[in-house]
Amino acid sequence: MVKRKEFILGAVVGLTFAAAATAGGVISWPTAAAGPVAGVSGRLAPSAGAAGLAFAPPQGAPLSFADIFQQVAPAVVQIDVKARVERPRGGFIQIPGLGVIPAPGGQGGSEGEEGEAPTAMGAGSGFFISADGYIVTNNHVVADAVEITVKLADSRELPARVIGRDENTDLAVIKVDGTDFPFVTFEEEAQPRVGDWVIAVGNPFGLGGTATAGIVSGLGRNQLDARTPYTDYIQIDAAINRGNSGGPTFDIYGRVIGVNSAILSPTGGSVGIGFAIPASVAKPITDQLRRGESITRGYVGVGIQDLSREERASLGLDARFKGAYVGTVTPGGPADTGGVQLGDIVTHVNGQEVQNSNDLTRRIGQVRPGETVRLQILRDGRRETVTIRAITRPSESELNASGGIGQTPEAPQGAPSAGTEVVGLTVAPMTPALRRQHEVPERISGLVVTQPGRGAAQGVQPGTVIMRAGNGPVTTVAQLQAAVEAARQNNTGVFLMFWTPAGVRTGVLEVPKSE
Repeated sequence: MVKRKEFILGAVVGLTFAAAATAGGVISWPTAAAGPVAGVSGRLAPSAGAAGLAFAPPQGAPLSFADIFQQVAPAVVQIDVKARVERPRGGFIQIPGLGVIPAPGGQGGSEGEEGEAPTAMGAGSGFFISADGYIVTNNHVVADAVEITVKLADSRELPARVIGRDENTDLAVIKVDGTDFPFVTFEEEAQPRVGDWVIAVGNPFGLGGTATAGIVSGLGRNQLDARTPYTDYIQIDAAINRGNSGGPTFDIYGRVIGVNSAILSPTGGSVGIGFAIPASVAKPITDQLRRGESITRGYVGVGIQDLSREERASLGLDARFKGAYVGTVTPGGPADTGGVQLGDIVTHVNGQEVQNSNDLTRRIGQVRPGETVRLQILRDGRRETVTIRAITRPSESELNASGGIGQTPEAPQGAPSAGTEVVGLTVAPMTPALRRQHEVPERISGLVVTQPGRGAAQGVQPGTVIMRAGNGPVTTVAQLQAAVEAARQNNTGVFLMFWTPAGVRTGVLEVPKSE
């Protein structure tokens, strides 16, 4: 699974060593290697190499990264955070990425005032981007902070405050008071290639001033986390772990090419697959945050997805077909009032072709709130155009709270109802009684599955609502049978959109051949 490199929380058993480090009494930065901050100030500008060799290593570079580390490490900081944690039921606290611990009373946690959420200590990384104390880090490091302390490479500790955050790119800017801090800069022009050397510097497990080296393993990783849809991550194999969050990824000339943000790991520790927010994304966002500006993006209120090759075939679409499938429409949102419907496939935005769902999300995000957006869609096999007016994208917490079509508590299961079987699905038209029995939202219409699925439909539970089959909506058994027969004639499965208590889903149901 993809995990944020969550900041360390000292109450977790097995992380006592890291907790002691973040408490400030056991482990200090390796200042002999990093150099004292007091003796270094201003912009750090290591040699950029010969002209025309943007990422070519200087002679002997693979032998040692010591010179580069010594030049840039003074700009990297350890960030200690006192953060709010959600007060759960049963006397336990869920720590993101680290599991469940008793609350309160454990090491690093505190009850807080009457009625307030408990707090715990954590740690992350960051780096100076200006001499007057502005620091870049990850949003998830400081999002719930009630107190932030920055530890410099010479072991000085300074209080910091949040200047701005953007949860959709997982970036944040904080500030400490002072002048003449050593700082580094983002590299926007020269783009890294797969195979180029990289160095990650940060605070893994509270071990501040740590450097690891590797190469760029991949570029354009864009579907890691639905919470950050506007980022094409750089994949690196330099070891990064919990506590590295917000630290810089340098090239071998000491230029910042990324901000460490996530790892892919079955264990929660580094397995050599890490992800950094590229400088081309990080710099414009952090520049805006530094100026005190909020990050606004366009929003139209649809839930979209990519269609698999099998799903495209079942809809009669070419394997190379491009677009984004509309799986949910937010009630009362711009898309809903503008006429967008479930099952629409968005192919163009303002005349520009949509490659996939991620591309559509970013194109809508680039639209200014209040501007009109012209969407070309494929609906039931016909091409149409709808025009809608974008609004400001709500925060992720607001979006999660509002949910979407089809999100409701788990429906109770009643006794099996009568229905007609179609390719292993026993279905019946929606009635008020079935809607009440399975707690189906009023906006959902279709055929209700009344008995557990059989054969290819095994696993489909009663209360599931078949909303669309093939290229059109279904409200009668005859419509579903017709879609199944059409799929059989085309030698494909039948494409289904269905509602469950967990949300709206799509899939392809295998259709047996005629005997």
